[in-house]
Amino acid sequence: MAERNLTSPLLSPRSSYQPQTVLTVQDDQHSEPSIQQSSLQTAISHQSHNQSQNVHFSSPNPYDFLGSDGLSVPAPTTADPFRNGTPYVSGVYEVIKIVLCLPIALVRLVLFASSLAVGYIATRIALAGWKDKQNPMPKCRSRLMWVTRVCARFILFSFGYQWIRRKGKPAPREIAPIAVSNHVSYIEPIFYFYELFPTIVASESHDSIPFVGTIIRAMQVIYVNRFSPTSRKTAVNEIKRRALCHTFPRVLLFPEGTTTNGKFLISFQLGAFIAGHPIQPVVVRYPHVHFDQSWGFISLAKLMFRMFTQFHNFIEVEYLPVIMPSDNLKQNAVRFAERTGQVMASALNVVQTSHSYGDLMLLMKAAQLQQENPWNYMVEMAKIESLYHISSLEAVDFLDKFLSMNPDPSGCVKLLDFLRVLQLKPCTLAEEIFGFLDVEKNGSITFKQFLFGSAHVLNQPLFRQACELAFAECDADGDNYCTMNEFADILSRTFPDLKDNEVEGMLNQFDSDNDGRISRDDFFYCLRKNPLLIAVFSPRLVHKNLSKARDKMVEEIV
Repeated sequence: MAERNLTSPLLSPRSSYQPQTVLTVQDDQHSEPSIQQSSLQTAISHQSHNQSQNVHFSSPNPYDFLGSDGLSVPAPTTADPFRNGTPYVSGVYEVIKIVLCLPIALVRLVLFASSLAVGYIATRIALAGWKDKQNPMPKCRSRLMWVTRVCARFILFSFGYQWIRRKGKPAPREIAPIAVSNHVSYIEPIFYFYELFPTIVASESHDSIPFVGTIIRAMQVIYVNRFSPTSRKTAVNEIKRRALCHTFPRVLLFPEGTTTNGKFLISFQLGAFIAGHPIQPVVVRYPHVHFDQSWGFISLAKLMFRMFTQFHNFIEVEYLPVIMPSDNLKQNAVRFAERTGQVMASALNVVQTSHSYGDLMLLMKAAQLQQENPWNYMVEMAKIESLYHISSLEAVDFLDKFLSMNPDPSGCVKLLDFLRVLQLKPCTLAEEIFGFLDVEKNGSITFKQFLFGSAHVLNQPLFRQACELAFAECDADGDNYCTMNEFADILSRTFPDLKDNEVEGMLNQFDSDNDGRISRDDFFYCLRKNPLLIAVFSPRLVHKNLSKARDKMVEEIV
C-alpha cells in the first residue's frame, strides 16, 4: 500500500487567485488590537466576496475568514499495527494443547520465578555500593551481571524459546555504537539483555516495576518521559555522550516507542538518529500458526499464560548490515530514520505506517470508555503531529470531546449530537461548521475528520488574531472580563432568539474556572480546546470589518 511521506502536505496548495497577508508584529501591546484587526481584514473581505459571488463552494466555508481554503482528510487506512491475531483461544487443537501443557506450564512458572529471583539477587549485589553511575559499570561488577544474563536465558527458556534462530552477527561496538530494533513483545528486551547487555532507552515508568526496575538499572538505562520536551532533549544528549564513549556498552533503542503486532512498522522516533552515528538495525520475527506472540492490544497476564502453555515458541533475530549516515545527512535525522525504516521494513517484508504511540493511546482510551470498535479511532498520529503539531495528549482530549457526542458503533457522529456537545443552537452557521468536517457529505463525521478539522482550524495563521479580536468584542467595557450580558450580545448576531439557558450553557463552556464570567485566559483556553467555536464570532468580525473597511489599509501579495 502506498504511504505518504511524513513531510508531504496534507492540504492542497492555495489557488493562485487567493491573496496572502503580510503580518506586522509589534511589541507594543496597546497597538496590538488594531494590528490584529488589520491582519484579519484581507481574509474576512475575501470571505464576504466569495459569499456574495457564490463561487466554487458546495457549502460556505465558515473558516474562510481565517484563510482556510477547505478541509482535506486522508482516507481511513486498513493497516492495524496493534491488533493481536489470536486474542482468544479458539479451535480444538489449541484447547487440547493448553490442557496437555498445564503441567509443563507449572514447571515453567517455577523456572521463571527462580531465575528472576536469582538474577535479581545477583543484580543487587552488583549494584551494591556503586555510586558513580554516570560512568560505565566497572568490569568486576559487569562480570557479576553475567549471572543475571544467564538467568535471562533461562527465563526465555521458560517462555518456550528453547532455541533461538539467529541470522547475521552483531557489529563491533566501535563500528556501530547504536542499534535499533522493531518491538513486538516483551521478549526482545530479555533477549538483548542476554545477548548484548546494552544500554537501553526506556520510559521512566519502567523503573518502578518490581524486580525488573532493578535489573534494567544495572544496564544504566537512559530514562525518558515521552511527553516532556526537556526529558527528550536530555535523553538525546545522553545517547550522544554514551555513543561517543567506547567504554560504555552499545546503545539500544526501539524507535517505534511501543510494541506492535509485527505485521507493520510504525513511525520512528528520532532519538537514535539525531547523533548521526552508524546504526545497526536488528529485526525480530515470531513465526506462528496458532498463537500470535505479539504484545498488541492484549493483557500481559493472558500473553504470558499462552506462552507458558505452548510446546515451543519460535523467534528469529536478524542482524542487518550497518547503515552509515551520509555526510550531508548527519544533520537530518528524519532522512536517516527514513532510510533505516525502509531497510528494516524490506527485511521484514512489511510496510511502515504513520501510526505512533499516540494511536495506541487513542485506542486504549476508546476501549476504556467501552466503545464497541475502538480500532476506529486510530488516526495515524505521526501525520497529524508532523502537519499540525498536535501532541498525542491533545489528541486524547479531542477524543474525549468526540466520544461525548455518542458515536454509533461505526464511530460516526450525527449533526444533533455534535451541536449538543458544542452547545450550538441549530442554525445555518452551525450546519456549516458540521458540513466543513463532513468532507464526504454523508451526514455524519468520524473522529479522524473531527481531529483533522480542529487541528486545521487551530493552525490557521490568523487563528490567534481572531481569538484576540473576538475577546476584544466580548469585553465591551474593557475590564478583561466578559459578563453574561456582554456574551449574550455577541451571540445574538450569530444565534437570533437565543434563550437565557442557551446563553448560560455556552458561557459555562467558556468559563473554565466557574466564576460566572469569562476571563481572557478562560476564553483562549476554551478556543484552544474547541477551535471550531471561533466560527461563532465570525459574523461579528465580518460586521466590524465591513463598517471600518474604508479606514483600513492591508498589504496583500497575490
